[in-house]
Amino acid sequence: MQQAGTAAPEVSDRPAYTLWQLVLYFLGLGTFGFGGPVALAGYMHRDLVERRGWISDGDYKEGIALAQLAPGPMAAQLAIYLGYVHYRVLGATLIGLAFVLPSFLMVLALGWAYVRFGGLTWMQSVFYGVGAAVIGIIAISAYKLTTKSVGKDKLLWAIYLVLAAVTIITESEIALLFLAAGVLAWFWRAPPQWLRQGGANALAATQLPAASGLLGTLDWPLLAQIGVFFAKAGAFVFGSGLAIVPFLYGGVVTDHQWLNDKQFVDAVAVAMITPGPVVITVGFIGYLVAGLPGACVAALATFLPCYLLTVLPAPYFKKYGKLPAILAFVEGVTAAAVGAITGAVIVLAKRSIVDVPTILLALATVALLVKFKKLPEPVIIAGAALIGLAVYPMLRH
Repeated sequence: MQQAGTAAPEVSDRPAYTLWQLVLYFLGLGTFGFGGPVALAGYMHRDLVERRGWISDGDYKEGIALAQLAPGPMAAQLAIYLGYVHYRVLGATLIGLAFVLPSFLMVLALGWAYVRFGGLTWMQSVFYGVGAAVIGIIAISAYKLTTKSVGKDKLLWAIYLVLAAVTIITESEIALLFLAAGVLAWFWRAPPQWLRQGGANALAATQLPAASGLLGTLDWPLLAQIGVFFAKAGAFVFGSGLAIVPFLYGGVVTDHQWLNDKQFVDAVAVAMITPGPVVITVGFIGYLVAGLPGACVAALATFLPCYLLTVLPAPYFKKYGKLPAILAFVEGVTAAAVGAITGAVIVLAKRSIVDVPTILLALATVALLVKFKKLPEPVIIAGAALIGLAVYPMLRH
């Protein structure tokens, strides 16, 4: 953080850096940037605004606002927007690739090792420990997101509790409920003038669930199925990278049955132990379902909506981003996303917390993150993996 009385370096219209300097920076951040979306966004502000003065504070804040408004992973959207600031579509495209590619290659390697060695005791042991620690990490993240996003607002609390309950009961995430939450907050706080007119607009809205259901019944080949599902995940999931977890669980495990519960928790764990955006777990899941083509299709389908929904509205965002209706919609969707994450903690915990050691590991993870607020999550994951290596073989003998 900057000290009081100091200002971030001024940024002129002519960039103080080349596009390739920015590409190299994001390659490094994608390779070594641990800590989740909030930490990654913090690194970008520290490095690009405060230290180097490449990006103005105003441009950075606009990027954060757009990332919260549009669905998809926040850190990746912010990176794409910062690439757009001075180098437009080419910059946004190259920065998006540079930020995501390192972690994608890492999850490909882990996916290969998981498929090849997944039956070996040592790998089962690692994920036994890591799976329990991941529950603790997600629980803390859900608590932080709840206090920050929901606060004491009664409407947002109602949305939050409904989505948490639906996620726990159905063990899946219903994308249309996210949109409904945004519309409810919009109509409640900044009702549009046409709302009183009714008629055609309301009729059009009622057709959305029917169209969604029709798409779900089509018999696509496997790669097309993967592409459609992960494109929906990228287009409808708002909030932090963890917001995609309940949505993925509902589709990957419950609906399509591509993975079992244990494999899904392992996939979330892989996202935790690799740098870059948490959403890159889609590459690991795609690899388990359909090998390298599945990984590529899943990653491309997830990040393409994120890219388009950042680049296309960017020129107009300064003009319309602060309208009360849009701000209310974002608040409603965010509360719904946080509620779904909280529900997902309980759903996933039932699969990973299976005995006394896993209970202790999850509780220890929560205690460490509460006590040491700056403790890097990969350190906890590494410790949990070592504990798993020691404990799991003894429990199975």
